[in-house]
Amino acid sequence: MPVETRQRPAPPTRRALALLAPALALILSACGGASRAGAPPVSPTVSPTGLAGSTPAEAKREPATGAAVSSIDSDADGIPDGAELYTHNDRENFRRWFTRIAEQQFDEPSAEWNEAQRDCAGLVRFSWREALRQHDRRWLARMGASYEAFAPDVRAYTLGRGPLGERLFRTAFGSFRESDLADDTFSEFADARTLKNFNAEFVSRDRARARPGDLVFFHQPRAGRYPFHVMIYLGSSRDDSAGGDDWVVYHTGASPTDKGTVKKLRLAVLDHHPDPHWRPVGQNRNFSGFYRLKILQ
Repeated sequence: MPVETRQRPAPPTRRALALLAPALALILSACGGASRAGAPPVSPTVSPTGLAGSTPAEAKREPATGAAVSSIDSDADGIPDGAELYTHNDRENFRRWFTRIAEQQFDEPSAEWNEAQRDCAGLVRFSWREALRQHDRRWLARMGASYEAFAPDVRAYTLGRGPLGERLFRTAFGSFRESDLADDTFSEFADARTLKNFNAEFVSRDRARARPGDLVFFHQPRAGRYPFHVMIYLGSSRDDSAGGDDWVVYHTGASPTDKGTVKKLRLAVLDHHPDPHWRPVGQNRNFSGFYRLKILQ
C-alpha cells in the first residue's frame, strides 16, 4: 500500500482506479463464521464480495466463576452496568488496547488468535477479549515478540474477574436480567449481525463523529445469506509516517480456496471503490454507518 499523506487525497483518475480495483476487490473477501458448540444459533457474516465462509468452533476458555452479576441495567441496553466502562480513563484505555491489538493483527497476526476464527467479526471478538485481559509479562509473551504495553489496563475489571467472563456478547434484544446468564443470552461467539444488533449502538453515518474503536458496518442484501460485514475504525494509524486519520482495519474472511487476510486502509480510499455499494458515504444505502460498543456508552 502506498504511503498516504496527511492531506485529503485528490479523487483518483480512471487509470488509478483501474489499478486499485484488484486490490480493493481482495480487501473485501469472505467474512463468515459458525457459532461454537452450545452457543445460541446466530447467522454468519459475509464479505463485500459475497463469498461466504464457515469457520469451526472458537477456542473455548472457561468463563469466570463466582462473580456476582447485578441485574441493574440503568440504561436498558441489555448490558449489565457492571460490564460497562464508566470512567473516561477506562474507556480511553480500552479503545487504545482494542484498536492497537486489532491493528497489530495486520502487521503480524498473533498465534493466540485461533485461525479457525479469523474473519471480520472474529477480529472484533479477539481484539475485544484481549483488550480486557491483564496485560502482564505472560500476556505479552503469549501474544508475540512485537507486543508491548500500549496503555494502562482497564481498571473496572479484567476478563478473568469480569461480570460476564468470556461470554461477552449479547445475542438477543431486551434489558439485562440475571437469567440471561443461565439461558445463553450471552455467548462467547458473535457474528457481525449480532455485534451490530445487540452489542453496539448507532452513532452516525458521518465519519467526523466516529471515535477510535467504533465499528463500521455494511449491509448487502444482494449477498443473500451473509449480508453483514464489519470493520474497526482506528482513526490515526500506529505508523505516524502513514498519515491520515481515517484508517480502518478488518479481516477479509475465508473462502473454500483462501484463508483470507487482515487489511488496513483509509476510508478516503474506500470512498472511490469501483463498486459504489462499498463506499462509506452517506449516499450509499448499503453503508450502515459507525456504531459504538455499548460498554463504552
